[in-house]
Order: sequence, then structure tokens, then C-alpha cells
Amino acid sequence: MTKLATIEYKKRRQTLLQQLPQGAVVVVQCAPVHIRNGDVEHDYRQDSGFYYLSGMVEPQTTLVLTNSVDGPMSTIFCRSKDKLQEIWHGRRLGLDKAPDELLIEQAYPSESLTEKLIELLDGASQVVYGFGREDTAALLQQSLSALRSLKRQGKAWPTQLVDLDPLVDAMRLLKSAAEIDQMALACNISVAAHKRAMSSCKVGMNEYQLAAEVHHQFAMQGSPRVAYGSIVAGGENACILHYTNNDQVLQDGDLVLIDAGCELDHYASDITRTFPVNGRFSESQKIIYEIVLAAHQAALACIKPGAVFTDMQDAAAKVITQGLIDIGFLTGELDTNITDQTYRKFYMHNIGHWLGMDVHDVGIYKLDGESRPLIPGMVTTVEPGIYIDPDDTDIALQWRGIGIRIEDDILVTESGYLNLTAHLPVAVADIEALMAGEWLPI
Repeated sequence: MTKLATIEYKKRRQTLLQQLPQGAVVVVQCAPVHIRNGDVEHDYRQDSGFYYLSGMVEPQTTLVLTNSVDGPMSTIFCRSKDKLQEIWHGRRLGLDKAPDELLIEQAYPSESLTEKLIELLDGASQVVYGFGREDTAALLQQSLSALRSLKRQGKAWPTQLVDLDPLVDAMRLLKSAAEIDQMALACNISVAAHKRAMSSCKVGMNEYQLAAEVHHQFAMQGSPRVAYGSIVAGGENACILHYTNNDQVLQDGDLVLIDAGCELDHYASDITRTFPVNGRFSESQKIIYEIVLAAHQAALACIKPGAVFTDMQDAAAKVITQGLIDIGFLTGELDTNITDQTYRKFYMHNIGHWLGMDVHDVGIYKLDGESRPLIPGMVTTVEPGIYIDPDDTDIALQWRGIGIRIEDDILVTESGYLNLTAHLPVAVADIEALMAGEWLPI
């Protein structure tokens, strides 16, 4: 598995500290370990914000950054080497290797955090931490209380608390060249996995078997985990937006919607394609699919620096609404339907979301109450869809239960955009050709 160079994390720490006043102290804690059942732990996945600043994958770790008069200082608190524990649970980086491996100035054992933090906070101008982390808040309360109890010894405690998340979120929203390369690799792996799913899909397969084809391709190309719970939804299951049961048999004449993406060194990809189980779209399926594809293309056409995020949704909603009017699902004028959002019955989500270390990545969507302008370095998904309730008796039977979504991962560039998942077939003819073993990429 490819990894970002360690210097990337050091530059991020420097960038963060440059935004803070002298004397500021930043405290960032790793993700906690969660129990799956009994005494079995869930697969450990590091907190994205912590990993973004440290590059450290181990649990029981805390990062402290200080903006002192002597210059910036990074301190890691991590687990000491322990032969017995490593025999049972795996190797540890350890205190001796941590500074060189992470490009951090000093390392201390995790057990010394409470005591050492009092020293690091003494005289600080402000403490910066994620307000959403209750464990960090409790740790700081304990340390600050200890400092106040030592005031007769000349100790001074910070009186300002600052939320770390908006600062780091803004940094994470704009991807560096190294991050873009990593995300492009993740996207390439996911594209290959979706192609494998299309090629291997057969009537009578179970949804989880098709999911296994996707996950196999992820692993064989170097991705150890999924970016989120994969959705493999046959037939009317595609009308459940976050369907993850993946336990039904794929039926002849149905579509199957796959929303799946791999994770590579903590960077996500996120792709959706919808295709016929038997390899051929029915006429009704094709009509709905072509409306969604046109909406997808209209949204992409909006993407350029200076456009705002909601431009994509507005363009997609307009195309979908007109398509629904054309086939008789909606009546009346286009503008009236747009104003009344009647399309929400069939297209109930928005056009996409930021993508990065989290599949629904950090970053606000509005600035001063207005939709945020797009800037080169942002990565967003574009994923319009139409979902027709299988129980809606007002809709003719031929349409009921059709659920279609098309999703690609899009980088905003100086000249417009780059579709990081463009090599995955999206046109009806190309999908059918791939499933028949006849598609040749251009």
C-alpha cells in the first residue's frame, strides 16, 4: 500500500501552528478502540484528523503541538515497546523510533500524558482541541485544574479554549498534490473493482457475492479496507439509499446498484454505478437511466473555480424534473415544479459531498450563509439519482422499484474539473458491452 511521505504531515503541523498565536498549545487524540462483541475489538481505524497531522496509525496516542517562543514543537505520547504485548497484539513503533519515523521532536510514553501535559500547558496563551472530543475535554479539565492548584508555585494556565476542528477542516478541504495523487490511486482501484463487478454479475448471485467481487479487487490491488459499508442493492433495494444488508438474490430483469469505494492510506474513493443484472437494460430502465445520466453531465458542466456548490444541484434538479415531466411522473411547468421541489419525491438527496480522508469529508458548504465557491484542490462527488417507490400505486407497474444513481469523484482544477473515476463506463452501450465482454476502453 502506498503512503504519503512523512514530510507531508510535518508541513501540515507547521501550517496549523502558523495560524495560531505564540504560546498556543494544540492537543489532538487518536481514535479510541471499540469493542465489537465479547472481548473482540473492531478493526482499528485511526481518527482522520489525528492521522492528518501525525501519520501515526497506533491507538493510545496523543499529539501535542506547542507554538512557543523557542519555536514550534511537536510531542507524541505513544505506547512503549513491550515484548509480551507485541507477541499478543502486534508490533509497536515505540519511543526511540517515533521521533525519526514521524519527524516529531520528542516522544513520551502514553502513561506520562497527564503529568507531562501540565508542564506543556504551563504559561500557554490558549488551548486548541476538537470541541467534539469529550475524552480530550476531560483530559484538559483535569490538567487545567491541576495547574490552577499549583498557582502558588508560579504556574499559569491558559484562559482561552479554541476549537481545532474548523482550522483542520479548512486545511483538509483543499488537497495537496500528494493527496490528489493518493486519491487518484484509490479511485483507479475502485474503478477496476466496479468493472469486475459488472463483468462477473450473473442472475441468481447473492448481493454479498457481488460485494465480495468488489472487495477482492480492492485487496488484490493494495487497498486493505473499504472507505464505507458497500451498497450492493438489487431491484427495489436500490430505492433504499443506504442499503447495506446485501443479502438478497439478484433477479433476472432487475437492476443492481453498487455504491462502493476503497480506502488507500486513509483516503477514500466513492463510486456508484447501476447496471442490469442480466446485462441488458429494459426500455423503462434505460429511460430513467438516461435522465439520471443527463443530470450527471449537467452537474459536471457547472464545475469550475468560482462556481458555487449548489450550482451542481440546481443543474441536476432541472434536468431530472424535466425528465420526470416528460414521462408523466410530474405535471405542470418546469419552473413551478423546481420552486415546489416536486422532484424530491424521486430525487431526495443532494448532488454530492466533499471527499477526502472521510467519505463524507469535512468542510463547510456555506460561507456567510451563501453556497461556497469552488476552489482548485477541492474534491467532491457528483451523484444524482432517481428512485421510484415500489409501493407507489400512482406509478405504472413497469416503473416501480427502479432505483438508479450515478456517482463519480471530481477534482476542481484551475481550468474546470478532472473526473478521477472517468475510466469506469457510464453510458448504457458501454455498460452493456462490458457486461458482454465486448467493451474496449478508449
